[in-house]
Amino acid sequence: MGLILRRCLTLLAYLAMIQVCFGSLNSAGKVQLDFYYESLCPYCAKFIINELPIIFQNGLIDIVDLRLFPWGNARLTSNNSFTCQHGPTECLFNSIEACAIDTWPNLDKHFPFISCVENQVSEGNYTQWKTCFKELGLNPKAVTSCYKGEYGKKLQLKYGALTAALEPPHQYVPWVVVDGEPLLEDYENFVSYICKAYQGTPPSACKKESFESVSRKRTAHVARVCYTEQTAKAQFLVNLWSSITSWLDHMI
Repeated sequence: MGLILRRCLTLLAYLAMIQVCFGSLNSAGKVQLDFYYESLCPYCAKFIINELPIIFQNGLIDIVDLRLFPWGNARLTSNNSFTCQHGPTECLFNSIEACAIDTWPNLDKHFPFISCVENQVSEGNYTQWKTCFKELGLNPKAVTSCYKGEYGKKLQLKYGALTAALEPPHQYVPWVVVDGEPLLEDYENFVSYICKAYQGTPPSACKKESFESVSRKRTAHVARVCYTEQTAKAQFLVNLWSSITSWLDHMI
């Protein structure tokens, strides 16, 4: 009996060591949630302020790895320079938010700051964004030094390269990707995709009664996105052709 007990204890110790080194054998990996955006797109701001905070409710954050990519529809020009869809102010705020992510890598620090900044921007309070430092008890020194210097530009170019590497290429922002799959215009239903992708025991946020309270349905024929220049041109041609064919149908 003593020998059997010793062997059992040895086996238990061995299993415990495996769990410490490699994690629970039954644990599932987190679902990757990637959000590509630009700071002055109103739909991006609304998504950050009103939708993304859902992941911090009902245990959803335990199964999600959220990454933010502040670049959006900006374009590279000559000599590693770039322009932003909504002008220089957007480039500035993209850089500020990129610096925040770099300064505070933990999501629980940089996301509240970015959400606060986006809230100020969405309300037109462009000059009040620095109040977010005080509101959240954050030291502004590192972020300020970053966005005012060359490092902020380097971060922007990094996010530009990561956005350009998307496959398929993004057509607009918000561009939400769950485990490598873009959600396209159904991005507001991102929670449903996360819950479907997760392989482990789902948190309460994924239960039907909880999930239905946060699920969003798209308004028919309304695209809540900021198109890239190329997509906007293509969409214009599609709409023009649709109008022409509709007119011809009525003429016949």
